[in-house]
Amino acid sequence: MMVDPFEVRMRFTAQLQHLNASIASSQKAAHYALKYRDMDEDLHSCILEQLERNNMNNRANIMYFIEQFCEMATKEDHAPYVRMIQRDIIRIVDTVAPPDGSGAANVKHVRRVLNGLQTKEILSAATVSEIDAGLKERETHPAHLDLEAEDGAEGEARAKGATPRSTRGRVDKRQIEQRIEEDRERNKRLRESMWTVSGDDGDEHGRFWDEASDIGEDDFLAAKEELMERNQMVGAR
Repeated sequence: MMVDPFEVRMRFTAQLQHLNASIASSQKAAHYALKYRDMDEDLHSCILEQLERNNMNNRANIMYFIEQFCEMATKEDHAPYVRMIQRDIIRIVDTVAPPDGSGAANVKHVRRVLNGLQTKEILSAATVSEIDAGLKERETHPAHLDLEAEDGAEGEARAKGATPRSTRGRVDKRQIEQRIEEDRERNKRLRESMWTVSGDDGDEHGRFWDEASDIGEDDFLAAKEELMERNQMVGAR
């Protein structure tokens, strides 16, 4: 049965629009794109379009999706998807965390994904370092709007009967709450991954055993002296 390219594009677009902080949503979209890999250029263009058209929350979610997507594409040996991400990575970063500072809240997420792509050997250390140098100005750019300060200034203006200043670039409350919840989920997952162990710690035990020195007469003497000091302290009470 012939698949309608327009329908594939629309479904993939919908999946990108509904991405959230869960790995499952990213994997679902990645599986779909890999299923229709013969349309890789068209589906890659969907990613770029959605980055440009969506709000900052969605852009952050798509950024995390890209890391998951590249990893899965590499495992399934479909290099074209990875090469297109490598080619357009600067454009992607500029959309998720624009140079004008409007996406300052996304800078830390961009860095996290870039480091992940470097660890997975999808991006080179030189590329990540070059992009990171440009991100330093964006997280403290004066164009970045401080929502709390803006709310305070607006409330003060209303109290004085003045007209509140323009709130261009304001993020609505629902988006803020959604972002907080998604960041909490990502941080939780990050902490869990930091504590994940393989379960095979025989090598580590062996290393500790090799590094530890044998117990000698000096060790027994030091222990005896410490015991005597403790007994003296107890007796002095």
